[in-house]
Amino acid sequence: MKIIDGKLISAAVKERVAKSVEQLKEQGVTVGLAVIIVGEDPASKVYVKNKKKACEALGIISEEYALPENTTQKELLDLIHELNNKKSINGILCQLPLPHHLDEKIIINSISPQKDVDAFHPYNVGRIMIGDYDFVPCTPAGIMEMLAYENIEVEGKRCVVIGRSNIVGKPMGMLLLHKNGTVTVCHSKTKDLKDICLQADILVAAVGRPKFVTQDMVREGAVVIDVGIHRTPNGLCGDVDFENVSKKVSVITPVPGGVGPMTIAMLMQNTLTAAKRQNNIDG
Repeated sequence: MKIIDGKLISAAVKERVAKSVEQLKEQGVTVGLAVIIVGEDPASKVYVKNKKKACEALGIISEEYALPENTTQKELLDLIHELNNKKSINGILCQLPLPHHLDEKIIINSISPQKDVDAFHPYNVGRIMIGDYDFVPCTPAGIMEMLAYENIEVEGKRCVVIGRSNIVGKPMGMLLLHKNGTVTVCHSKTKDLKDICLQADILVAAVGRPKFVTQDMVREGAVVIDVGIHRTPNGLCGDVDFENVSKKVSVITPVPGGVGPMTIAMLMQNTLTAAKRQNNIDG
């Protein structure tokens, strides 16, 4: 059984991005990311801090806009409009979840598709659907990077994704499909979930429930990717019962140190891609 080291793979991605950022600087092109956070959500603050740290390490200019909880929708939209037109900013990320009085859909739709490094804008979602895209949501992108790094072939494999969120489940299914996997996306209304999971060569758990995937749900020798992260009295755990499932599978990601580090690495990759596209640079 092999444990995929997300820290190692994310470091390789970041090194690749840092080299490209340096090459762009030599051509007089800087790479800039603006991160907007509204309110005082503790988890969001940690994510924003980590994103800022990653930018600094890779030579990407990072601008943080920390807005108070009572920011109006107009104020937030005005800021996004300003950043859409700011040449030194290539990527805009609005940290979710937003306070309840703000309409997430309207906010996401107001970010320029060319600067939408989270790939949540309907334009970018549509491009993922047809397989002609510049950006992919960072978590599914990170999982595909992990599979490629570990030489895990997707073509012809039975792939099961548990969860159908717009951020992970749906795009994950599409990316596996683009790599010629045979994909089943499961959710809370799925019947015979266990039987479906037992057919999976590659199982992606993005259900948001601690230790939801148990040993009797995975087949011998499967590849299991755990997207979840939960704080419990016994420390962090994922959507997979790692201790028991790991005894049965060929490859598994741990929590922490698996998919998590990949998400920020792929955000850096998306920001670099945005800078290249906006400056008509290939590659």
